[in-house]
Amino acid sequence: MRPAILFPLFASTRSLPGIGPRLEKLIAQVAGSRLVDLIFDLPTGVVDRSYRPKLIAAEAGRIATVTVNVLDHLPPRDRRQPYRVRCTDATAALELVFFHARADYLNQVLPVGSKRILSGRIERFNNRLQMPHPDHILPPEQEAEMPLYEPVYALTEKLPGKSLAKAVRGALQQVPAMPEWQEPSFLKAKGWPAFGEALRKAHAPQHEADLSPETAYRRRLAYDELLANQLALVLIRTHMRTAKGRMLKGNGHLKEKALAALPFTLTDAQKGALAEIEADMASPSRMLRLLQGDVGTGKTVVAMLALLTAVEAGAQGAMMAPTEILARQHMAALEPIAGAAGVRMALLTGRERGASREAILQPLASGEIDILVGTHALFSEDVAFRDLGLAVVDEQHRFGVHQRMTLQGKGEQVTDVLVMTATPIPRTLALTVYGDMDVSRLHGRPPGRQPIETRLLAAERLGEVVEHLRQAMARGARAYWVCPLVEESEKVDLATAEERAEELRKALGSKVGLVHGQMKAAERDAAMAAFKEGALSLLVATTVIEVGVDVPEATIMVVEHAERFGLAQLHQLRGRVGRGRGKSSCLLVYQGPLGETAKARLRTLRDTDDGFIIAEEDLRLRGPGELLGTRQSGQLEFRLADLSVHADLLAAARDDAKLILSRDPELNSDRGEALRVLLYLFGRDEAVRYLRAG
Repeated sequence: MRPAILFPLFASTRSLPGIGPRLEKLIAQVAGSRLVDLIFDLPTGVVDRSYRPKLIAAEAGRIATVTVNVLDHLPPRDRRQPYRVRCTDATAALELVFFHARADYLNQVLPVGSKRILSGRIERFNNRLQMPHPDHILPPEQEAEMPLYEPVYALTEKLPGKSLAKAVRGALQQVPAMPEWQEPSFLKAKGWPAFGEALRKAHAPQHEADLSPETAYRRRLAYDELLANQLALVLIRTHMRTAKGRMLKGNGHLKEKALAALPFTLTDAQKGALAEIEADMASPSRMLRLLQGDVGTGKTVVAMLALLTAVEAGAQGAMMAPTEILARQHMAALEPIAGAAGVRMALLTGRERGASREAILQPLASGEIDILVGTHALFSEDVAFRDLGLAVVDEQHRFGVHQRMTLQGKGEQVTDVLVMTATPIPRTLALTVYGDMDVSRLHGRPPGRQPIETRLLAAERLGEVVEHLRQAMARGARAYWVCPLVEESEKVDLATAEERAEELRKALGSKVGLVHGQMKAAERDAAMAAFKEGALSLLVATTVIEVGVDVPEATIMVVEHAERFGLAQLHQLRGRVGRGRGKSSCLLVYQGPLGETAKARLRTLRDTDDGFIIAEEDLRLRGPGELLGTRQSGQLEFRLADLSVHADLLAAARDDAKLILSRDPELNSDRGEALRVLLYLFGRDEAVRYLRAG
C-alpha cells in the first residue's frame, strides 16, 4: 500500500483547478498524468523579468517590465494588419502589437486612460519602441502576481507555457512535509537542503546558472532518485538470490552433439561466459545474469548451449525476442543445432492463432517441446510449460524489470533468467538498469568476422553512393539502405523509405526491395527471405532491421541522414554487415552543416568499432534517456538525475543502498520507514513488495 502521505501527489492532474480533458491530455504528453509527474518535470529555461527601465532607456531585444499609461487603441483597417495600443510612461511612447486580436478583450484588459504593468520583449521598429504580444498585462494592484523570474518548461504543440507553469505551481503546493530519508550528517557534509526545499528551488530558477544539474538542490534531488533506484535493485537482487532456486546441471551429451555440428569452435570469451552461466544454473540460487556482447560476438550460440544444459537437466527452455523478425531468425539459426542435438524446438508469435497455436501449446504443456522461441506472445496467460527451467530474454533494453518477472513466473518451479543484449552498456547505466543482475561480457569478434570499413560522405555525394552500389550489385554484392529517422513519425519514415526505394529501383533495376514496420509480418518476412536468398540485392529499410537481422552475404550498409541517429543505433546498423567472408563497408551519408555533437558522434563511429567505447561516448554526448529509448518503451528514464553528470552520485547511492539493507533488511527503522516513502515516491513499488514478501 502506498503511504497516505503520498496520496495527494498521486492524484490526477485533472484534480488541479483549470485543468480540463484537453489540457490534461497535452500535459500528459510532456510530463505525465499525475501531480508527482509535474513536480519532477524540471524547468529547461528561465525568463528574467527583473529589468525595469524607463522607456527612454529600454534596450531593444531584452525582456522588460514597464509601468505605462494607456493612451489609445488603433484597430486595423485590414484584418491582415495588427491591432495596436499606444502607451507612454512620460519619458517615451511604446506601441503594443497584437495579431489576430479580439478588440473587446483588449479594451477590457487595456482600457484607455488606465495604468498598466506590462512585461515582454522590447523591440525597435522604424525607430519606434514596440512590444508584440506582452506576456503579462496587470493593473498595479495585482503587481505581486507577476513572477520576476519565470521558469520555462518543455512544451508540446497547443500547450500554453502559462498553463503548464500554473499546473506545476499547483502540484508543488500539494507536496507534503516528507520524513527525511537521508542521513543528516551526509546532508550536512554535502550542504544539501531538505527534499521539499530542493524541489521548490529547482522550480524557481532566477538565472541560467540555476538550471545546472550541478547546483546543491539539483544534486540532492538526483541523489534521492538514484538511491530509490539502487535500493530497488538491491532488494530485487536479494530476493532473487534468497528465493530458493533449483540446481540445473546437465551431463553435456546434448551440448557435445551441438558443438560437433557447429561450423566453428567457440572463442575463449564464449567458453568463459558459458562456464559462468552453467555455474549459476548448477547452484541452488536462482540465476539472473546479463550476457552483454557487441554485435556479432556470438551471444546466441552461448544462449542456445545454456538452453541445452537446461534440457539435459530435464527442464524446458524459452527464448524471447523483441520482434517477430528476430524471433523467426533465432528459430532459423538455432533449429539446425537443436536438430543435431535431437531436441524439439517450436516458434510462438502473435501470428500463430487457432489450431496452429493449439498445436504448440499442448505439446509445450506436456513437455514434448523442449525449447520455445517467441515474442511477447510468451507472456500470454494460456502459454504454460510443463517445467520451464531457463528463460533467455534477447535485447533487454526493450524489456523492463516487470516483464522479466512475468517470464520467470511461467515456471512451476523457480526459473533461471539469462538476458542478452547487443547494445554495449556503459558501466554507469549497467548499474542503474541491470543492478539486479550478474554480468558476463563477450569481448572480441568470432573467427571469420571481417572488420568493417566506415566512411563519412556528405549528402551531395549521394550520386557516387548509387554508382558504387551499381558496380557492387553487378559483382553480386548485397546491400542495405537505411532511410532517415523522422522523429516520432512512423508515417513520414514510411513515406521517406517508399520514395527512396522507388528512386533506387529506377536507378538500379528491379532487385531493390523494401521493409518497414508498417508492413504485414508475412510481407516483411517475404522481402527478408528474398534478400537472404539473393532474389533482391538491395534492401531499403527503416530501422526495423536494427536488431539482429542476419544475412552473411550483405557487405554494404548505407545509412542516409546518419546525423539523425544515435551512436549506439548506428553501431547496431553497421553490425548488420561484416558477418560473412566478404570485405564489408558502412557508408554514413550526412546532411551538413553538422553541429559539434553530430560531428563527434560520426567521428567516433569512423574511428572505432569497439561497442563499449562507443557506448561510453554515446552516454557522454546524449545522456541516458535517449540511450535506453523513450519513457514509452517501458524502460527506466531518470527525471531528476543526469548520469553523464551525476555518475559520482550513482556510485555513492549504490554503496549507501547496500549499507542500509545490510543494517535494516526489512526497512523497519525510522529511516527505513522514510526510505519506503522514497521508494513509492519514485514508483519503485515492485521492490517494496519484496520487503513484505521477505
